[in-house]
Amino acid sequence: MGDIRRRGAVALGITALVAPVTLTLGAGTAQAAVDCTTVAGPYQKRVEKFLGRPVDGRQSTADCKAVKAFQTRHGITPDIGYAGPVTWGVMDLMTKQRAVGKNPGRDGKCPVDKGRIACVNLTLQLSWIQDGRKLVYGPVPVRTGRDGYETRTGLKRISWRHIDHVSTIYHVPMPYSQFFDGGQAFHSVGVSMWNPPGSHGCVNMTRADARAYWSLLRSGDDVFVYGRKPGT
Repeated sequence: MGDIRRRGAVALGITALVAPVTLTLGAGTAQAAVDCTTVAGPYQKRVEKFLGRPVDGRQSTADCKAVKAFQTRHGITPDIGYAGPVTWGVMDLMTKQRAVGKNPGRDGKCPVDKGRIACVNLTLQLSWIQDGRKLVYGPVPVRTGRDGYETRTGLKRISWRHIDHVSTIYHVPMPYSQFFDGGQAFHSVGVSMWNPPGSHGCVNMTRADARAYWSLLRSGDDVFVYGRKPGT
């Protein structure tokens, strides 16, 4: 989901489709044509259904505004209302996350013999804390490593915690950092959990969820990461 190469390809495809309209409208209205495309995307009907729009497969002004608002809210670019693969990928992931409900460990992959443990399902971009078979917190949506910066899988352990950490590599704040694999950590960010293409390897969380993890976990607690993030 949100793979840079896919996004680039989609952007080029949209440009080709919109260009004839832009040329005929002239310079004064060229920006308006880019702001909201009239072109129906390959996932038009699915996107319409997800957003509760009339499902007819045709792009209307209202459809475009609804899709554009969704794209803007989650940092999907270009945010011109085009129902392309990146936008549908985010919606499809959201649907799968909701289907999990309050039983995120039903696949049986996160260990239940470790006591308290933080689980991360990369495939569904979900995390939760469990104690044996008891769900302690979550599941909550997370934002893990993008293609080339994948969050590493396996059984880990929280080795260091720093509530006001700032990245020494990217020089950005990483509040409520709990490091479990080298420089990879749980921490909060100020972007949507569905913002493509993903992190540089950390498990990004909302501030509220990162704060809850901070209060529930301690150094030495286990972390189990499994699956594969879409688009990696």
